[in-house]
Amino acid sequence: MGLTIGVDIGGTKIAAGVVDEEGNILSTFKVPTPTTPEAIVDAIASAVEGARAGHEIVGVGIGAAGYVNRQRSTVYFAPNIDWRQEPLKDEVEKRVGLPVVVENDANAAAWGEYKFGAGKGHRNVICITLGTGLGGGIIIGNKLRRGHFGVAAEFGHIRMVPDGLLCGCGSQGCWEQYASGRALVRYAKQRANATPENAEFLLSLGDGTPDGIEGKHISMAARQGDPVAVDSYRELARWAGAGLADLASLFDPSAFIVGGGLSDEGELVLDPIRKSYKRWLVGGNWRPVADVIVAQLGNKAGLVGAADLAREPDPIM
Repeated sequence: MGLTIGVDIGGTKIAAGVVDEEGNILSTFKVPTPTTPEAIVDAIASAVEGARAGHEIVGVGIGAAGYVNRQRSTVYFAPNIDWRQEPLKDEVEKRVGLPVVVENDANAAAWGEYKFGAGKGHRNVICITLGTGLGGGIIIGNKLRRGHFGVAAEFGHIRMVPDGLLCGCGSQGCWEQYASGRALVRYAKQRANATPENAEFLLSLGDGTPDGIEGKHISMAARQGDPVAVDSYRELARWAGAGLADLASLFDPSAFIVGGGLSDEGELVLDPIRKSYKRWLVGGNWRPVADVIVAQLGNKAGLVGAADLAREPDPIM
């Protein structure tokens, strides 16, 4: 046990933080995210060295967006970094001289929320992150479940619509094409283009055209009751809730924790998700219904979760 460092690899910055056993972040150090894979490994090491100054550290946990192997050592594939079979654990250990574990970033965030955030008191929770895309994590029986090869819980790429919208993963009809920040912007642009008279306030927040609509405009407009913005959130929630109903049939959790940037809108997005979830849940009027709750740790969840997972040799079954 003891102090560990969690690393969060973002699109513009890499953040490393010293985290204690209660999930408190004691210090942080940030560096810009480079553009090449090898430079990113060097930047991770630099962030770890900056954060560890003045602390006795027993291990490092890295949250990486991508498919990570069962041994928590190699990134099979990362969609936004040119990592293919990248031995990230070994490469960082060489540079920092500390034990390192690598974890999928959504899994790390799920563990952080389960251990220190909205999931405290639950044994069985499913976490989803509604951000630019859609990710998630599975905690059943107080264990993070990663599957035989380590790549479970890629919820965003469950096919919701056969032959549906093309996804960046190469498939069609993936859940994140219908329930994510990108989907929300698409809904708003389509609706504003079809009925601009119902989107006057929303359009005024951008350049006056549907193409100028951004995610922040939709949330601002929805809070003011703009019809197109509100309807766009309802469409997002319809798909998000339907997906949760499917996950309930698979895992039967006591709670769903909704994180990611869209969860910052609180009940604006959570209330319609709950309604859609119960609408599509098989036997929903007669069976116990899992809580749908908002994440508590915000953008700290991944860093805190990765740091905590570094404390145990292999807490995952």
